[in-house]
Amino acid sequence: MSQILIVEDEPRIAAFIAKGLKAAGFATLVEPSGHNAVSLAIGGEADLIVLDVGLPDIDGFEVLARIRGQGVTTPVIMLTARSSVADTVAGLQSGADDYMPKPFSFEELLARIQLRLRTDTGGESAMVLTHRTLSLDLRTRRASVAGREVDLTAREFTLAEMFLRNPGHVLSREQLLSGAWGYDFDPGSNVVDVYVRYLRRKLGADYFETVRGMGYRLV
Repeated sequence: MSQILIVEDEPRIAAFIAKGLKAAGFATLVEPSGHNAVSLAIGGEADLIVLDVGLPDIDGFEVLARIRGQGVTTPVIMLTARSSVADTVAGLQSGADDYMPKPFSFEELLARIQLRLRTDTGGESAMVLTHRTLSLDLRTRRASVAGREVDLTAREFTLAEMFLRNPGHVLSREQLLSGAWGYDFDPGSNVVDVYVRYLRRKLGADYFETVRGMGYRLV
């Protein structure tokens, strides 16, 4: 299981990212301090780092410069409220692998994390998820049931991916909501239930079990 180091001093955002990544099958480590993040990165505690620019002690650019200066090649995706071209260029020139402005969609962040980890490891097996007769190709974003290709929207694909990464585990509506729609989406919405119905219709009703009072499970 890959471990993601989340370097973010805003508790709400850090918790949102961590919860979504755990639902997607990753281990997470949250660190609000830039100094401590440098030590963790140099110590090899992460397979990928999600790094906020605006930290309370040293900023993300300095964190990145220090770990790259120590020869750490761990993939880094930078997050920032700054959206200027100059900041983006500065981050990439400092050694970041990717750069995302806030606010961001967790769906997009997850896709970028998965892309960086696949590129870093070169593994083909991680690019196709299977469960019984279901199959998701993460590279082409195509889904199939018993060899028959099924057309899924981007949101449906993301939800299906979360289920296939966690077969047999109950995923709460909150986990599914934050994982596919983002931390700023209305938690009172029933959109998760609506999209699970879409998945049942397209992939098969017997795959998705409702666990009363808890959420849904891929069976």
